Amino acid sequence: MITRRRLLTFTAVAALAVAPLPVVAADTKLSVVATTGMIADTARRIGRDLVEVRALMGPGVDPHAYRQTRTDIVAMSRADLVLWNGLFLEAQMEDVLSDLASRTTVRAVAEAVSQGKLVAHDDYADRFDPHVWMDPTLWRDVAIDIRDAMIEAAPSSRQAFEANAEAFLAELDALAAYSTKALTSVPEEARVLVTAHDAFNYFGRAYGFEVTGIQGISTESEAGLNRITKLVEMLVDRKISAVFVESSVSDRSIRALIEGAAAGGHEIRIGGELYSDAMGAPGTYEGTYIGMIDHNVTVITSGLGGSVPERGMSGKLGSGS
Repeated sequence: MITRRRLLTFTAVAALAVAPLPVVAADTKLSVVATTGMIADTARRIGRDLVEVRALMGPGVDPHAYRQTRTDIVAMSRADLVLWNGLFLEAQMEDVLSDLASRTTVRAVAEAVSQGKLVAHDDYADRFDPHVWMDPTLWRDVAIDIRDAMIEAAPSSRQAFEANAEAFLAELDALAAYSTKALTSVPEEARVLVTAHDAFNYFGRAYGFEVTGIQGISTESEAGLNRITKLVEMLVDRKISAVFVESSVSDRSIRALIEGAAAGGHEIRIGGELYSDAMGAPGTYEGTYIGMIDHNVTVITSGLGGSVPERGMSGKLGSGS
């Protein structure tokens, strides 16, 4: 049975439907709509002045719970290319994205990462953790897929897209190298990352950290009293000194952990705020993909006792982009 919400979504999309778009002309900018900031920033880096990119989700927005507006539907319907993460990240948008795919080019770019590199979902068979941007080496695959999608939409700009992508891939390699160097300075016994939800599994796998989220992979899951109690016991037993809040998730559960540990005689501090499902403010270094990951690596390293430059990989943290 078609739900009322899905019927309304389908009607809105159908009302905006147009004939399949032709390949973009050489003298026309490619119109791109991206769901998340990470995808939008990567598209801008690869497209440069040959594209106009709109991100649907800004700083502090949780993509797991985001529902498209009518304005979003209009923008996606009129775009030459729609880029989304996939892997069930934008769970509330899947109906409209599926409907749009028959009318314009829609690409789930995180699904370009081969299944052998993905982290399996704990609760659902044949589903995977969608937070692939937490590992720059995996984000290379996403960047290449975005490049290829742009080339298909605007083949006359192939040379520029390829050159821009190569430059961005080199930056991703430098970011991965910095991350490895910084994070290996954290004492082994301190390499435990506790956050609000399981957004950092790829990070943990890449850099040898044990990662624990109070909630599951999706922020839609609930953190029960049992879960909080067990985590408090773990924090006290292992003398974990710091936990981290996330910019796009309420800090309520993290505060409960800190209070629970304090009641058990163990003091835990907040090691800093991390960008998990959304980047920093537009116009800042942290509002770029490179800056987002640089920030996270630098904050985690510092918060857990490692050695790292105060302003990150290239001295840009805390400054404009």
